Amino acid sequence: MFQPKPITADAIAGALAKAERYRLLNEPEAADSICLDILDIDPENQDALVTLLLARTDLIARGVGGAMGDARAVLQQLKEPYDREYYAGIISERRGHAQLLSPSLGATYVAYDWFREAMICYERAMELRPTGNDDAVLRWNSCARVLNAHPEIAPREPEEEHTVVLDD
Repeated sequence: MFQPKPITADAIAGALAKAERYRLLNEPEAADSICLDILDIDPENQDALVTLLLARTDLIARGVGGAMGDARAVLQQLKEPYDREYYAGIISERRGHAQLLSPSLGATYVAYDWFREAMICYERAMELRPTGNDDAVLRWNSCARVLNAHPEIAPREPEEEHTVVLDD
């Protein structure tokens, strides 16, 4: 088994920039690895945790097993309540988008549920947001527009009650 080599503390800023770049290049596995290198020497680095969480959400749409759980595990390490709510919304929203790509029966119902969960997280984040930070509003609006533009993404119909009448 190969043991990863440690980076130096002086390299954290550059490594973080590379991790963000790899995410933009659609290479979340490389970004994930770099973030783990950063976290090995600075376990509470919030920027590395956020980039790691986002890299792991990038894997949700690829159908990588465990990606959602891995992203949620990182979520618990974020210190700020606003960040935990906002990034919980990101995780749910990305799961909703991934569900839309699924050919399974009922995928649009499940996608609706994920988008609504994201919107609820964003609403909680809005209450906690720092002055001048409308990121949660922007994400909420994005979810709303997806749902408004695609009426097929809808909640499940409540199941009708069926009464069975037995004749004597």
